[in-house]
Amino acid sequence: MRAHLLLAGVAALSGCASLRHEPETISVELPATPAEWAEGQLAEVPPVGNWVAGFNDPVMEELIAEALKNNPGIQAAYARVDAARATAAATYGRSLPSLSASGSATGTSSAFDNNSGGITRTDSLGYRIGLNASWEADLWGRIGAGLSAADADLVASEADFAASRLSLAANTAIAWIRLSDAVRQEALAEATLAARERVLSLTERRYNFGLTGALDVRTARSAVASSEAALLSRQQNSGVARRSIEILLGRYPANELEANLDSKELPPITGAGDPTSLLARRPDIAAAEARIAAAGFRVDQARLALRPSLSLTASLTNSADNIGDVLNPEYLAAQVISSLTAPIFNGGSLEANIAAAEAQGRTASFNYVSAVLTAWKEVEDARAADGFLAAQVEAQTVAYEQALAAEGLAERQYQNGLTTIFNLIDTQTRRINAEASLISAQTSRAINRVQFHLALGGELTNDALPAEDTSEGTE
Repeated sequence: MRAHLLLAGVAALSGCASLRHEPETISVELPATPAEWAEGQLAEVPPVGNWVAGFNDPVMEELIAEALKNNPGIQAAYARVDAARATAAATYGRSLPSLSASGSATGTSSAFDNNSGGITRTDSLGYRIGLNASWEADLWGRIGAGLSAADADLVASEADFAASRLSLAANTAIAWIRLSDAVRQEALAEATLAARERVLSLTERRYNFGLTGALDVRTARSAVASSEAALLSRQQNSGVARRSIEILLGRYPANELEANLDSKELPPITGAGDPTSLLARRPDIAAAEARIAAAGFRVDQARLALRPSLSLTASLTNSADNIGDVLNPEYLAAQVISSLTAPIFNGGSLEANIAAAEAQGRTASFNYVSAVLTAWKEVEDARAADGFLAAQVEAQTVAYEQALAAEGLAERQYQNGLTTIFNLIDTQTRRINAEASLISAQTSRAINRVQFHLALGGELTNDALPAEDTSEGTE
């Protein structure tokens, strides 16, 4: 009878152990959310699909796939997900009954004279087998709150991983754009040096014919030397840009990656959704929401620790004489000890735990608000910048075209002795600066477009694993 009652009680308490409670409500106060973006209206539907394909750059797509597979930072982020998954599994395991076994064996041997001239030897062997079991019933849901907190931590970790993948993809795209910029600037420096050398050759011929003075020759030579120094600086910059992207790709920084010289034409931004829908797209906001839930469960857990707890323990030790009793339910029931404990005095540690959990909940709330505000700002900045940068590209294109025409006119006039070398070098410098500024404006707009998709929590259809072996042992 006692065994039956015990088993019924354990079954009932097991039902309590599986309960899940809603987390403690943690208030979040966001500022008034507008129905549309401040920087004008756009299409309600944000961009969908793989945003990388919008750049029409197959090399960029290949590099991003390589980075998502080989970058050590993304591998570390994936390992953190594994750690959070294992922590959640361990938390669940601790909520289940625990059982341990022990065993020992002893032996004695003696020999003595039995007064008959003979020797008598006695040997004895004994052993003991022990089983220890313990389990705490989740009467109030405290253990269940801890399980739910661990689950929320896992959700936050997975969202962090998604944010890390998106950030790595964006950083790789930006690094590729900057490498292209550096290579284009280097090519411009090479063309500039060639133009300066052409002017020097022209000036020296004119000097040999007595058509100009030594001042013009020295001025032309100075311009050539300055161009050589500028080219060396551009070569250094392109090397730094190559090594930077090679590191993102998980390669040795050998300065070997080649870049193209093409400038991509980008259409205007056509859609961003609305400020409210953004909150459902960003993985970093999803992580912040999960951390609020985890904090709420931990507040519950800390408060429920003030209530009594019920534990069941059993310790069975049997010798060879009664080893069969270990498997006897009535014998097992007779060994079970239940204890009901309630905190009376603990120096205020439990109340302090509650205060700490509540403070961490407020921290999670403020972090969520900060993440939302940052997300809105990033979208507004990117949308506003696109219009300004498009206008800059247009203006710099006109400036470059006019400076190029002026340079050609000045070079012809100098050949005919109608202008000075100073006017020629000045027009050359204006053309060089205008072309460099045009390249920089095009680069800035392309980088801003990447940042726009990053701000929207853009999708990545290329679901490459961070490494070939990171999924081993996981489901």
